[in-house]
Amino acid sequence: MERKERPFDVIGQLAALRRYARSLVRNSDDAEDLVHDALVRAYEKKQSFRSGGNLRTWLLSIVHNAHIDRVRQGRSLTRRHDEAAVEAEQSLPAAQEHAVRLQQVRNAFFRLPEEQREALHLVAIEDLSYQEAAAALGVPIGTLMSRISRARAQLREIEEATPRAPHLRLIEGGGNESS
Repeated sequence: MERKERPFDVIGQLAALRRYARSLVRNSDDAEDLVHDALVRAYEKKQSFRSGGNLRTWLLSIVHNAHIDRVRQGRSLTRRHDEAAVEAEQSLPAAQEHAVRLQQVRNAFFRLPEEQREALHLVAIEDLSYQEAAAALGVPIGTLMSRISRARAQLREIEEATPRAPHLRLIEGGGNESS
């Protein structure tokens, strides 16, 4: 009896591809376009996928390369930053401290240089090993580790410089306190 080969199951990888694309382009519509382009490339190059290879890493690498190609075709980094800022402002509930904090972390992440952001995303969010992330980005593992280290250091600096909400405090009792 012949063993069937593992299916070329890209559907099972869509969530990871969308998250990574969203991290790269910061816009839902552009991320969907990027994933679509990457999937078209994947199906066109299906024969180049090594049987027994890591499909997720291979697909993330295609998403990465499709993104690089898009950037080279003239996509403006400034335009993407502006669109992400507008979207973030519209989706932020005003009176929720945790939402404000999450927005601060998100903004800090998106302020990272693209190379650092994509490396950190693959390792911290997609849970790829350093080896898998380096392969997906097409860089040596030492380069990947350096980018992640610089990204984490920069996030720590931003965290230390971010003011906490001093206007929020617990007031006990019902009377007025005098200074």
